[in-house]
Amino acid sequence: MFDELSAKLSSVFSKITSRGALSQKDVDETMREIRIALLEADVSLPVIKDFIAKVKEQAIGEKVVRSITPGQMVVKIVHDELKNLLGDENCALNMNAPSPFSIMMLGLQGSGKTTTAAKIANKIKKHKKVLLVSLDVYRPAAQKQLEVLANQIGVESLPILEGQKPLEITKRALDYAKKGGFDVIILDTAGRLQIDEDLMAEVADVRDIAKPIETLLVADAMMGQEACSVADSFNKQIGISGIVLTRIDGSSRAGAALSMKMVSGAPIKFFGTGEKIEEFEEFHPERLAGRILGQGDVVSLVERAIEKVDQKEAEAVAKKMMKGNFDLNDMLIQLQQIKKIGNMGSIMSLLPGFAKIKNQINEAKMKMGDNLMKKQEAIILSMTKIERKNPDIIKASRKIRIAKGAGVEVHEVNKLLKTYEQMSTVMKKIEKMGPISALASRFMGKSPFGGGMPLGGGNKFPF
Repeated sequence: MFDELSAKLSSVFSKITSRGALSQKDVDETMREIRIALLEADVSLPVIKDFIAKVKEQAIGEKVVRSITPGQMVVKIVHDELKNLLGDENCALNMNAPSPFSIMMLGLQGSGKTTTAAKIANKIKKHKKVLLVSLDVYRPAAQKQLEVLANQIGVESLPILEGQKPLEITKRALDYAKKGGFDVIILDTAGRLQIDEDLMAEVADVRDIAKPIETLLVADAMMGQEACSVADSFNKQIGISGIVLTRIDGSSRAGAALSMKMVSGAPIKFFGTGEKIEEFEEFHPERLAGRILGQGDVVSLVERAIEKVDQKEAEAVAKKMMKGNFDLNDMLIQLQQIKKIGNMGSIMSLLPGFAKIKNQINEAKMKMGDNLMKKQEAIILSMTKIERKNPDIIKASRKIRIAKGAGVEVHEVNKLLKTYEQMSTVMKKIEKMGPISALASRFMGKSPFGGGMPLGGGNKFPF
């Protein structure tokens, strides 16, 4: 959702960062273009006015005028103000309360509230014993949906009793949690198609009984400015401690994320980046500001890699590579490790400068990269164990069989084998370098990718 805004701001700043001095006219023109970019991103008008005023006040100051790189100073000012606009600092989930404590989920129907409840449970289950509780007795199969999600992530859900009302379920959940030794109760309240008095009254009653330590509003980024109005209404009538913004991977504009904090007064705490349980990120204002300005977010990429990649497996592959014992089983492990981190688009969006090259590396090409990795995985899986250990025995007849098994052409099998040969050659050269290889081994052992990213040929990316 930030790609379009990021590309436009990158274009604006490319005009001023190369200049040795900035005039008042240059600053005014830059502010005008930033204002247009924010308007097109569906950012709230009061938010834009306040943002531009703060940036302009600093941009025409003596600090910028006397700077050796005034354009870069303006970019820094915009970055800092974007960070302030998004919430200034990371607001982690409050877990500092005697057990069992409650987290209450609010939101309109269709915002992804039930899935988000499961995503939060999945995130904290390593440190806390979690009980998922559905209070939605109105939407068909809503309680069953949460029960299925709970089983999927390996946490417990409150047993369903037909005929109970939300307040009865809340009281039963509190008692069940105390007796069961649970640390956290996540209450998934019922949603409506729109805010109404009945919804607010019911949520207020649940709040008074459960006394939640966190009251999180789940808002759909696709709603744009309407999401800000929903957040404002819930905050005024119920009081919310944070916001979870869902569907930021869709075609929505960035307005909701950039306006939410100022309009509602509540910080964004999490982002839903997809439908899958693991597609869920903590919200870091400084990192997001960097992503919007095309500076990437390598820290988040590394954190994602550390969380999802088997470190022991990666280190074992790296050691084998350094000894020159690299085979196709190891290459398969690497491909599978990379897939765990995300698709090509999500990985590259976290790299610095992506906004500038996005037009050249379009979505179709990124899909080609994802498809290439899938094909490479299928090709290796179509080989026998002996073939994976000894790729040299793979001749014409074996290539035809492997290609048929993987559903690809023979030339694609040849391409994978060539990639493997190139990697193997490089590893053998490093191994012969003696002391240097020891240093490389240490470095590669720490890398979340193991020994590199075998994405195809000698190119940096597989397209």
